[in-house]
Amino acid sequence: MPTFRPLLPLGLAAVLTLAGCSTGDPEPAPTASTTRTGDQASVDAMLAKMDLAGTDARTIVEELDTSVDARPLPLAASVREDALLLGDGQTEVALPLPEDEFYVSLAPFHDQTHECYFHSLATCQGELAQEEVTVRIVTDDGTVLVDETTTTYSNGFVGFWVPRDVAGTIEVEHEGATGSVPFATTEGSPTCITTLQLEA
Repeated sequence: MPTFRPLLPLGLAAVLTLAGCSTGDPEPAPTASTTRTGDQASVDAMLAKMDLAGTDARTIVEELDTSVDARPLPLAASVREDALLLGDGQTEVALPLPEDEFYVSLAPFHDQTHECYFHSLATCQGELAQEEVTVRIVTDDGTVLVDETTTTYSNGFVGFWVPRDVAGTIEVEHEGATGSVPFATTEGSPTCITTLQLEA
């Protein structure tokens, strides 16, 4: 996994603006200094600049979310319901995510949280970093999608690829405290869940 270094010294402020944990706006516009594009040449150039050439969006999401580098990372990376947006402060590119999977990134908490709608892989920081948690994700029809004990990433999140077009409940246990929240992977659903509070 690459270690990320500043790409454009003068563009870093714009990068961080793009990368902030996004709230309820489902599709914020690029900043004035940013051009969004989906053409393959621009995507290839961006991936090469970030030492990610030849890497698919699913792998990039996992590598950035699990990165042990301190936040904020010197790039913009936002997980939307169907695409990964990557930016360097001047250009933002969209990489398609799997058609049959939806990425849900979860930051359970005891005391502190933040608003989030689309998960920023570069800036979002949860309360419980490197903590063992037990996660159970069950759909409304009783299908168990996840039932495992895992460790939250350095950013305090833990992410799961789950099927699209389902809804249900996420339950988490940490050191005897538990909590649950509803979730959905339908059109317009958030990729970032920061509302699961753990209580004894």
